[in-house]
Amino acid sequence: MTKTIVKAPFRADHVGSLLRPESIHKARAEFNEGTISAETLREIETKEIKRIVDKQIEIGLELVTDGEFRRRFWHTDFLEHLHGVEGYVPEHGFKFVDVETEKYDVRNIGKISFNLDHPHVKDFIEFKEIVGERAVAKQTIPSPNQLFNAGIRNESIYPDIEEYAKDIIQTYRDAIKAFYNAGCRYLQLDDVYIAGLSSPDIPFNDSNLSREYLIDLALRVINGVLEDKPEDLVVTTHLCRGNYQSTWAFEGSYEIIAPTLLAKEKVDGFFLEYDDERSGDFKPLEHVPNDGARVVLGVVTSKNGELEDKEAIKARIKDAAQHVPHEQLCLSPQCGFASTHHGNKLTEEQQWEKLKYIVDLAKEVW
Repeated sequence: MTKTIVKAPFRADHVGSLLRPESIHKARAEFNEGTISAETLREIETKEIKRIVDKQIEIGLELVTDGEFRRRFWHTDFLEHLHGVEGYVPEHGFKFVDVETEKYDVRNIGKISFNLDHPHVKDFIEFKEIVGERAVAKQTIPSPNQLFNAGIRNESIYPDIEEYAKDIIQTYRDAIKAFYNAGCRYLQLDDVYIAGLSSPDIPFNDSNLSREYLIDLALRVINGVLEDKPEDLVVTTHLCRGNYQSTWAFEGSYEIIAPTLLAKEKVDGFFLEYDDERSGDFKPLEHVPNDGARVVLGVVTSKNGELEDKEAIKARIKDAAQHVPHEQLCLSPQCGFASTHHGNKLTEEQQWEKLKYIVDLAKEVW
């Protein structure tokens, strides 16, 4: 039997999360108040997932996501269901520009391993059934490197960061196997941690480890996870500088990490944020090997509803093609539209206009 190889990332792609409709906000509030059951909440979520799957297909996308409609946060919902990790409410949220995020995080409480009953695998099975053969069902999960953020590792459990890394690698190998067995052929690893390593504004002094060591470790973790990846599974990574209610967490070009991560990470594609001057220029793309990973240019912003000038976007794609072959380039928003349940500051209609705009632009350019 011939395997169907997914040609992803697609010329017109998107990062994953979509604005939650009011019906989900309302249902989740009612569930938290105890006035509706978990089953009723799930039914409402499923109805809305079916609607947005249809809408993504209608506007011409070849891939669809579930919008992350069953999650509160893009990362903690997945991580807290791993063995050895728990969610908790810290004293403070993360500091973004002009805002502090809702207080929630994860921490290491035991030896880390994959939970074979992880709810996101079950969610994917249901999601793929909704999609059927109409499009490619894309699954997004936080990168294994998210577990290296300051304050997560319990040094009494893992005094040696290399042992910590070893268990995380095995955990994610098992996760990838579980999603693959569930029918996933397009998986994305969302990574704020690696993007943070590229920011000169962020000091990295975890156990006095150097930034250079942590960049090398991040590469070894990803490549270790992908070492026995099935040939017909596409894995991409999205490097994000923070996305919370249309704000951001830090800035900096990809220059610091490019010689290591863009050059050597064994993924099939990089989703890179390039929607404003915070991201720097395209020169770091020179480190991406020719005929290697595709580079998905996030030159369309998800942080507001205004459509970018078409000729300006085409010019930016042409500029990027000076550093990486045109045929290796794709187009997407720089991030999701709702990395957390709060969502960015635009309407759902504007969200769909942005995605349709990307589809139409990609057809013109490629």
